Amino acid sequence: MVSLRMHSDAWAEETSEFEELVASTGGSAVGLVTGYRKAPHARFFLGRGKLEEVASLRLEKGVNLIIFNHNLSASQERNLEEKLKCKVLDRTGLILEIFAQRARTHEGKLQVELAQLKHLSTRLIRGWTHLERQKGGIGLRGPGEKQLESDRRLIRSRISSVRNSLLKIRQQRSLGRQARLKLNTRTISLVGYTNVGKSTIFNILTKSGVYAADKVFATLDPTIRRGKVEKIRNTVFSDTVGFIRRLPHSLIEAFQGTLEEIRGASLLLHVIDASAKDVESMKHSVDIVLKEIGANEIPVLTVYNKVDLLVHCECRIDRDADGFPRAVWVSAETGEGITLLVDAIVECSEDGSFTGKLSLPPALASLRAELYNCGAVTKESVDNRGVSVVDVRMNRIEYARVSKRYKEFADIFTMAS
Repeated sequence: MVSLRMHSDAWAEETSEFEELVASTGGSAVGLVTGYRKAPHARFFLGRGKLEEVASLRLEKGVNLIIFNHNLSASQERNLEEKLKCKVLDRTGLILEIFAQRARTHEGKLQVELAQLKHLSTRLIRGWTHLERQKGGIGLRGPGEKQLESDRRLIRSRISSVRNSLLKIRQQRSLGRQARLKLNTRTISLVGYTNVGKSTIFNILTKSGVYAADKVFATLDPTIRRGKVEKIRNTVFSDTVGFIRRLPHSLIEAFQGTLEEIRGASLLLHVIDASAKDVESMKHSVDIVLKEIGANEIPVLTVYNKVDLLVHCECRIDRDADGFPRAVWVSAETGEGITLLVDAIVECSEDGSFTGKLSLPPALASLRAELYNCGAVTKESVDNRGVSVVDVRMNRIEYARVSKRYKEFADIFTMAS
């Protein structure tokens, strides 16, 4: 394993996470080489001295795979394999390997395959050093088409096929979300770093048996279940894939169907491992992904899990200046604080918190559409000037989200008596 040090504190946590990722593949790590460079070497990523150190360690231990905790270019990966005489895997390839092992459903396997194909398409040259060989054939290759070009064409064709299959699944999920909106059913998504306990909390709130394990990326497939806690009504929960530092963009694109469940939620439960040493770094990594997928405007209730691993930490609800729940401290393992979490969710999702009437001119048609999307419109009429007069009933979560997106909303919203 190879990791370049950037900052001492963050480096220790990244190294620990890197070792956990490697262990998750079922492999056995026999050594770790670390180093510091202001910029990666253009050809080998590593400097000459570190490259010789890695080569010596490989011969000493007799290993057949070297994994880098960084993303490598196709040429760097090829040059390293030629120099070190063994297979080289970068961080993206390592995460894809874990995903391939953990995918269970048809959708999950398609998502992983799409990410793998996109990653492979940039590295095809690694397998073809005989580019001078050219062939022509009816229905197979064009005149003089190279082997590399043929393989790229086949991969493009397969990527297109996988994308079409995922599109059909996304359309089915979209129909499901529309049906829930018509029934005024709220969706609450659990998000957070990998291996923080999202699936365990999900199982408690829905009384289901979704696979949960103390390992990274135990959950890859989006799972939706109706809430079965007595106080929580007309609500479904969605369990989603965990995030990680420097999540590859190819995975973000491949998992669009999963991430759409997050974008369509009315509330996010951001689960955090309270016992982790780098809580703020993990939280920041999740916030970055939420912003990239356009879910950063959805209201968030932070859930600090694993308080049983902390000393002198009690389960509680933290509130903001207005008395609104901001964070809940729980232990999903022992069940402590779950009642507080349920109370906070109920308080956040309280129906009828905001009821009023709005006059929406044609210029605010997008706001009208947004109110319909969140199921807030109970009645509508149009006057002779083309102004829509709508009666609105919405919970505090939706009010906060719409007010943040449309600054004029709070100004024109007239509270009903």
